[in-house]
Amino acid sequence: MFGHTSAEWGLWFILFAGGYLIGSVHFCRAIPLVFRHIDITKESADGNPGAANVFTLCGWQLGLCCLFCDMAKGFLPVFAAVKWMPPSGGRGLFALVMMGPVLGHAFSVLHGFRGGKCIAVIFGEMIALLWITPVGLILAALYIFFSVAVKIDPHSRRSMVTFGLFIPAALALEFALAQPAVGIGCAGVSCVSLVKHAHNPNPEPNGNERETGAEADPDGETQTQTPSPRKRG
Repeated sequence: MFGHTSAEWGLWFILFAGGYLIGSVHFCRAIPLVFRHIDITKESADGNPGAANVFTLCGWQLGLCCLFCDMAKGFLPVFAAVKWMPPSGGRGLFALVMMGPVLGHAFSVLHGFRGGKCIAVIFGEMIALLWITPVGLILAALYIFFSVAVKIDPHSRRSMVTFGLFIPAALALEFALAQPAVGIGCAGVSCVSLVKHAHNPNPEPNGNERETGAEADPDGETQTQTPSPRKRG
């Protein structure tokens, strides 16, 4: 499975390292800073350097631009691997190439090993994989199903359920297609996204803000404080 020539090992390293480095560039933070002077990691409720926060804070034009850049981070190295080093023939390191951009985005060397939740990056990889497998359609179908048919809120929980179900589905499909490295790669990138969603879930509908006069008790229930009557002088 790993019987590669020295040239192939070099190419695998370039694709992984290049993918990690390009993944480490947080376009969703850099582009709004340059064009709108907005740091979405400070202005957004969850601090996530992702396209959803750009859409919310900067509008759809900049949001689309950032979404395209994040998807391109996943697409380019995986598409290069599909064309130059396809996973057929026991090329097990294909999974490592898939991990590169996602690890870079989630644990960026340029941002103190902090990062985003990787959804757009992973979908970019799924588009690149369409040349050899329809596995990305499963991920898209799961997201649509839990967004429309059986809606799960908040979005972080929806993503965790989606990726949790995607892992066994991708492994089963790709082992059946004799492309186990693709299945392992899908499972790996899904696990990274699950970790990021669990570590930094979406805030409550009203963020961390509470209405005046309300506070949470130790059991998480919201209690309303009754204002004390004013003393008459």
